[in-house]
Amino acid sequence: MTAPGVGPRRTAPTESARMSHNSAMDSSIYRQRRARLAAQLGPGGIALVPTAPEQTRNRDNAFSYRHDSYFYYLTGFTEPHAWLVVTGEGRSTLFCAPKDMEREIWDGLRLGPEAAPAALGVDAALSVNELDLHLPKLLENRDAVWFPFAIHEGLEARVGGWLAQVRARVRYGALCPEQQRDLCAVLDEMRLVKDVHEQDIMRRAAQISARAHVRAMQLCARMLREGQDLREYHLDAEMQHEFRFHGSQFPAYSAIVAAGANACVLHYRADAAPVRGGELVLIDAGCELDGYASDITRTFPANGRFSGPQRALYQLVLASQEAAVAATRAGARFTDPHDATVKVLAQGMLDVGLLDRDKVGSVDDVIEKRAYFQFYMHRTGHWLGMDVHDCGGYVEPSQVGEVSERKDPLSGEVIKNRPSRILRPGMVLTIEPGLYVRPAPGVPERFHNIGIRIEDDAIVTDAGCELITRGVPVKADEIEALMRA
Repeated sequence: MTAPGVGPRRTAPTESARMSHNSAMDSSIYRQRRARLAAQLGPGGIALVPTAPEQTRNRDNAFSYRHDSYFYYLTGFTEPHAWLVVTGEGRSTLFCAPKDMEREIWDGLRLGPEAAPAALGVDAALSVNELDLHLPKLLENRDAVWFPFAIHEGLEARVGGWLAQVRARVRYGALCPEQQRDLCAVLDEMRLVKDVHEQDIMRRAAQISARAHVRAMQLCARMLREGQDLREYHLDAEMQHEFRFHGSQFPAYSAIVAAGANACVLHYRADAAPVRGGELVLIDAGCELDGYASDITRTFPANGRFSGPQRALYQLVLASQEAAVAATRAGARFTDPHDATVKVLAQGMLDVGLLDRDKVGSVDDVIEKRAYFQFYMHRTGHWLGMDVHDCGGYVEPSQVGEVSERKDPLSGEVIKNRPSRILRPGMVLTIEPGLYVRPAPGVPERFHNIGIRIEDDAIVTDAGCELITRGVPVKADEIEALMRA
């Protein structure tokens, strides 16, 4: 039995739940991560890592609790009111909520300090109620204190208070840390490359999310065939049901379920708009499983049949995604998939008539002047991991100093360019090109209010990339066949 607060909180006894790792058994993974962190702190360093606070939703009701990603990465511990302290010598101390029979009746079992070392593999555990008592002592005689900058409100002030107590003891020979360092810089690099354990969880999250998209497509076609009143929230509900039924603890983000013209709003959220035959539906949704996110977008015809103009633009977006997938491999740059996408989309916009050759020129002109931006205004991907927009720099660390400048042709702003991150095996990113056609002068009416995005999650490999979200069809013919079933 998994100790309370250790690893994921379970719900339905599904196959996904049964397959999930028992974090108490996998404490070696977190010990190894803490050891890697300690090695980078140096002998005189000390790191402070709080988990996320609970958040009030309204009056005395709280939002569903979700741990801090950095904290969970190093502990596998999901309870609130907890801190981790790691020293450069490799010693780890957990501060957590003490056992409390009365509160546990209301809020659920707590792991408690006595059981934490065995369950989590930390060297020591203390009550979080004693945090202010012990932290000044732990900071004393340290060279540098590391903590996450600009993430936890009030953390800097609290660290400052503890350091003030250390300074008050300098007359007794105590030394106060002279440096305050951003722990995010170290942990972001560690989290950027996913290990085998993380990749396995992300594959399972992707499978659950893919099944949810399949169910939403089929529900959409079935309800319209039966003449039922179909709303965006019906499809959202089908997605959420599938997530939870297979053991996902949370959606990874607020789902986008956009019917018709709503698909041209990039961050539109599932609402009450009707879903009508003849329109496209764009769903951007993914579950979180055991602390890791998935992120899938599919666009499909509500009634199961693409119209001519819809299919033409869909095939263009799919072709651009295929070019981006081909450009995603170890040794390539993070920007290579985006550049491949833009090249295909720019040529396609000219070919289908979205852009007028007489006004914008050749495909090279379209790219140089960013004329495509009217219909494609976002990047082709982002890092994915514990956070749906996961941590990790997009500039190659060894080339930060190589800076060039260019003037943006649309805004006129001067932009500093630095060499993009070189992809390595184990990095995980999304590949999500799109087209969003709002009515405007010169835009062919047959394409008005068509919004399309296709998004998959990719694990970088030596030979290319592994698309872990293709459990839901992506080809137009396959989508139509699925929705007829």
